[in-house]
Amino acid sequence: MSRIESKIAILNSIQELRLSRNITQQDLANAVNVTRATIIALEKGNYNPSLELAFRLANFFKININKLFYVNEA
Repeated sequence: MSRIESKIAILNSIQELRLSRNITQQDLANAVNVTRATIIALEKGNYNPSLELAFRLANFFKININKLFYVNEA
């Protein structure tokens, strides 16, 4: 049986989606009930959200959670 890596790099497309819709970080933060600092950390890849927040973000952008968060398998 293979070992699972202890930490998986989870990437996201939050910034790209936000910019394509001309939404500020603060507007997004307000919409999903978090701080702007949380959105900044998510966009920089410094923070992985709770499952609840991940779903709130996916619902906000009206996309599947797998399209918003993904693992780079390159």
